[in-house]
Amino acid sequence: ISIFSSSYALAEFTVGVSGAIANIEASGTETEGNEKTSKSLNHITPVGSIFVEYNDVMGSGITLGVDYIPVTADVADGVQKRTDTELSVTGTTTTTSTTRNQKAQAEMNDHLTFYAAFDVTDNVYLKAGYVTVDLETTESLDTGSKYGNETMDGILLGVGFESEMGNSMIGRVELSHTSYEEMTFKSSTARTGVGVNNVIDADIDITQVKASLGYKF
Repeated sequence: ISIFSSSYALAEFTVGVSGAIANIEASGTETEGNEKTSKSLNHITPVGSIFVEYNDVMGSGITLGVDYIPVTADVADGVQKRTDTELSVTGTTTTTSTTRNQKAQAEMNDHLTFYAAFDVTDNVYLKAGYVTVDLETTESLDTGSKYGNETMDGILLGVGFESEMGNSMIGRVELSHTSYEEMTFKSSTARTGVGVNNVIDADIDITQVKASLGYKF
C-alpha cells in the first residue's frame, strides 16, 4: 500500500488540446487484370486533437497517454477523378465505345493514439505510440463497384520540447512520424471481360508538427 501510495503521489495527470499541421503521404497501385496503375500524392492539412496523460509513472520519467482526433481528415486535397474509355471487350473481337467517369476519395476517422513518452532532459522527451484509425473510401464509380472500409494500425515515433507555463499549465512543440500498415482493397465487381476484381494496394504515412497546451492536476 505504501509503495503504490507513493507512486501515485509522484504522478500527475495532464489533459489538453493540440493543433498540428499534418503532411499526409499516400501511394497506391491498382491491379486490373494484367494492368497496373500507380499514383502518389501529398496533402497538407490542419488537425486538432485532445489528450489525457498519466505523468511520471512511479517516478520513472515515463508518461502514458491517449490522443484522439475527433474530426475527419481527407487523404487527398480533393476528389480524385478519372475518365476511362473502353474500345474493346477483353478476350473478344467485340468493339465498343464505353466511357465511365470515376471519382474517388478516402477519409481517416476516429484516429486514436496510445503512447509513451520518456523524459530525456527536463524539457526534451522522446515518444512512441500505437495508432489505430478507420480508413473509409468514398468513391463514386460508374462501374458500380465499391471498395469498402478498413481499420489501419500504425506506429508513431516522435520528439518534443515541453515548457511550464505557470504552476499548472504546460506548452509543447512536437515533431512526429506515423507509418501505417499497408492496406489491400478489393472491388465488389469486375470490369466486363476481366474475370478478377480490381485490387488496390495502399500505403499511408503522416508527418506532423504539433503544438499543445495542457493543464496538470
